[in-house]
Amino acid sequence: MLAGLLAACSFAQQPSAGPVPNAPPDEDTPSTDPGSFTLGDRFWVSGQANFVTQYHPSFPAKYSGPNSLMAESESATSRVLTLFTGVRLSRNTEFLFDLEEAGGGGLSNALGVAGFTNLDVVRNPTLGQAPYVARIMIHQVIPLSKEYLEAPRGPLALASRLPVRRLEFRLGKLSTADFFDVNSIGSDSHLQFMNWTTDNSGAFDYAADTRGYTYGLLIEYYDRHWALRFGEMLMPTVANGITLDWDLARARGENLEYELHPHLLAKRDTRVRALAYANHANMGLYRDANLMPAPDITATRQQGRVKYGFGLNAEQELTDNLRAYFRAGWNDGHSESFAYTEVDHTVSGGIDLRGARWHRPNDKLGCALVVNGISRDHARYLALGGLGFILGDGGLRYGLETIVESYYTAHVWRGISLAGDFQQVWDPGYNRDRGPVSVLSFRLHVEDAVRFKAAE
Repeated sequence: MLAGLLAACSFAQQPSAGPVPNAPPDEDTPSTDPGSFTLGDRFWVSGQANFVTQYHPSFPAKYSGPNSLMAESESATSRVLTLFTGVRLSRNTEFLFDLEEAGGGGLSNALGVAGFTNLDVVRNPTLGQAPYVARIMIHQVIPLSKEYLEAPRGPLALASRLPVRRLEFRLGKLSTADFFDVNSIGSDSHLQFMNWTTDNSGAFDYAADTRGYTYGLLIEYYDRHWALRFGEMLMPTVANGITLDWDLARARGENLEYELHPHLLAKRDTRVRALAYANHANMGLYRDANLMPAPDITATRQQGRVKYGFGLNAEQELTDNLRAYFRAGWNDGHSESFAYTEVDHTVSGGIDLRGARWHRPNDKLGCALVVNGISRDHARYLALGGLGFILGDGGLRYGLETIVESYYTAHVWRGISLAGDFQQVWDPGYNRDRGPVSVLSFRLHVEDAVRFKAAE
């Protein structure tokens, strides 16, 4: 069904059809004109298909457990198909509706590595492959100034011009990671890096169900050189669960982010984002589980537990073709990892380079380094044989999980691109008794958008 809808779209040259945040508009073209509101900018229909095949050879492992990355060589292929639709109900009101289908799987069922190697993988293979609603939301813009600036249209924001100062409200089903901790160099697994902790801060245990979506309210204020956003999201009823808890009095995820756009290098683009979050849910405590004869974090769960954390995210344009980014994240590490992955503190950084020098301006090369860690209580829990929803080797000789990733994305034709990716993981799952492991990846990405002609 979804594949047929994707095939029905015409191959028009368009920006990426993947989820993109509300990017700040071009500051060099102010105007008091709010822009047209015609058939040409009222509707949005686009689709994307992403296929990732990964392989790792055998690697040394002194022992393995129920949640280990398989030490023998293996391969796996995943796919994600998305249909993005939207309509501007009025100049400042949009309705967005996206369908998605995910299939295939990840290496070792996406277990054994906190910074797992394929962000597209759904961690619960029992969910099936039927299409599901990924996003359904109302997006409301409230202008606070008469000055308007150019804005890139995309599946999450349809207007081509936006007021310099404005409030934006979103209500419905969405992905927290579409709007928080976003980075234009390392956030898009369909065209950039593939690793979970390269594309997101691993310590940001953001509210989401198993597929990465939730229901919530997002409020954003935009000014010329800064923005502030707050989100109240639903948490899953259990760790990595598909069912969300609708009782906000006992379970919720609160997210606050301040974004600054200083010009540190002449006219080069700079983005700095500071994040804080707090999750309230039925969570267990590692310290309590460690007192049990057979540690089991699920047996220590209580309603009303709070997990909080912070993040810093920066990106800098260095030349017309070269950019760099940096991320750092930390959470308290006492309550169990609940929604994203098992990381309590992380640091990452990397670059991307467009291929203009070798006459391939639409190609891109990227390299990144990620270092992940967990709290002392979390490490002891795994060492005693405890299982998280990602990790559990049956034992642990703790070490920082270190990942190097590099990719090359080649633009083939219009919305088609091919990519090769290499990842090297030292101490997978924080275990010095296992690894290192090398992961080779191949990605095919197709994206497509329908163009609507403006009314004469």
